[in-house]
Amino acid sequence: MEAADYEVLSVREQLFHERVRECIISTLLFATLYILCHIALTHFKKPAEFTTADDEDATVNKIALELCTFTLAVALGAVLLLPFSIISNEVLLSLPRNYYIQWLNGSLIHGLWNLVFLFSNLSLIFLMPFAYFFTESEGFAGSKKGVLARVYETVVMLMLLTLLVLGMVWVASAIVDNNKASRESLYDFWEYYLPYLYSCISFLGVLLLLVCTPLGLARMFSVTGKLLVKPRLLEDLEEQLHCSAFEEAALTRRICNPTSCWLPLDMELLHRQVLALQTQRVLLEKRRKASAWQRNLGYPLAMLCLLVLTGLSVLTVAIHILELLIDEAAMPRGMQGASLGQVSFSKLGSFGAVVQVVLIFYLMVSSVVGFYSSPLFWGLRPRWHDTAMTQIIGNCVCLLVLSSALPVFSRTLGLTRLDLLGDFGRFNWLGNFYIVFLYNAAFASLTTLCLVKTFTAAVRAELIRAFGLDRLPLPVSGFPRASRKTQHQ
Repeated sequence: MEAADYEVLSVREQLFHERVRECIISTLLFATLYILCHIALTHFKKPAEFTTADDEDATVNKIALELCTFTLAVALGAVLLLPFSIISNEVLLSLPRNYYIQWLNGSLIHGLWNLVFLFSNLSLIFLMPFAYFFTESEGFAGSKKGVLARVYETVVMLMLLTLLVLGMVWVASAIVDNNKASRESLYDFWEYYLPYLYSCISFLGVLLLLVCTPLGLARMFSVTGKLLVKPRLLEDLEEQLHCSAFEEAALTRRICNPTSCWLPLDMELLHRQVLALQTQRVLLEKRRKASAWQRNLGYPLAMLCLLVLTGLSVLTVAIHILELLIDEAAMPRGMQGASLGQVSFSKLGSFGAVVQVVLIFYLMVSSVVGFYSSPLFWGLRPRWHDTAMTQIIGNCVCLLVLSSALPVFSRTLGLTRLDLLGDFGRFNWLGNFYIVFLYNAAFASLTTLCLVKTFTAAVRAELIRAFGLDRLPLPVSGFPRASRKTQHQ
């Protein structure tokens, strides 16, 4: 063999080893995410659905739970895409010739983006509908009962649903764009239908993030206030403990003497109220035993961090709006190859990259808080060891829609300069200046409005409660007018 042939073989062998290494790394990362998601879903699922006397229902629920675990792992991977890419770029910039990080390259990052896009399509279009129909199916009438009969019914339902969706897309395309090229593209299922359908789902997720994130940014202050111990000026724990003890004693007396009341009592409801009061009293006792550092330093620092992060988010979006008006390069666009380790994605270097990662995680957490705080999705909130299987499926679908839209959401708002990799940058509406500009303006306006309204109202209410003005007979802004009976007392 000639020298050229040896060089070709060595290059092919090197490429083969690189592909094997990327597959191993991707598998290890996904396996880690899968284990974490399985542990989380195990703590939220309803145990009664997996220990029923009917082994068939238990088997179906276990299969559906594994599909939900896969979907939730893909959602978590979509959340980590941008932070992992930004951190990898900064590591390669800082240590360009380090032997131990040679596995971290653009090919691996680009492959992870493509895998997340593929698995997101697979989960949203096939796995989650299959899991839902599978849990609701009972087998065709007259057929032999069993798991296989449910699988047959689920497959038929999925085929009918696919035909319905394809027909709707066909009709919509014929109405909007009735030409020969458009009609021919409809025959290409893999290159047209699935990317177009996922583009619509991603756009829906971006709109959902636009609504939920400002609401969540405003709710983060109240949620943090419930988790942390407030200073004595803002909270009277002794009074809350006395009130809780009095209410618990009154309910216990009603349970012990049910015949002393004229009206019939719901004993089960009374027992639940007593348990809730006991849980509340235990939490109040823990908060009373908190140290002075936790009371006087932890709460103000947490509120200050939330205020700084929210202000940075709004400021970043405002600067991006100005960049959109001046520079065309500020528009979000796709990038076919990941050129990592060449230039930083932040003007502030590594510090700016860390700030970008923190803002992305903060906005994702805020969007989840806002999603579960909205009245439309309040009933979907999971409960500890009391979440039905259909509710778990709904939560996994919603979280996947939100997380898969997070890279597009972050790039559209200008939180990072990293262009979208793979098929995430193929969405047509990303190149529309008016959509991107109005989206940024709407986010900045809604966030500012929610913060001004919620934050100032919360501070005013806390100050009024701290000084005891809510107990006065005079009507105070933010509190309901006291009744005449209370005033006379």
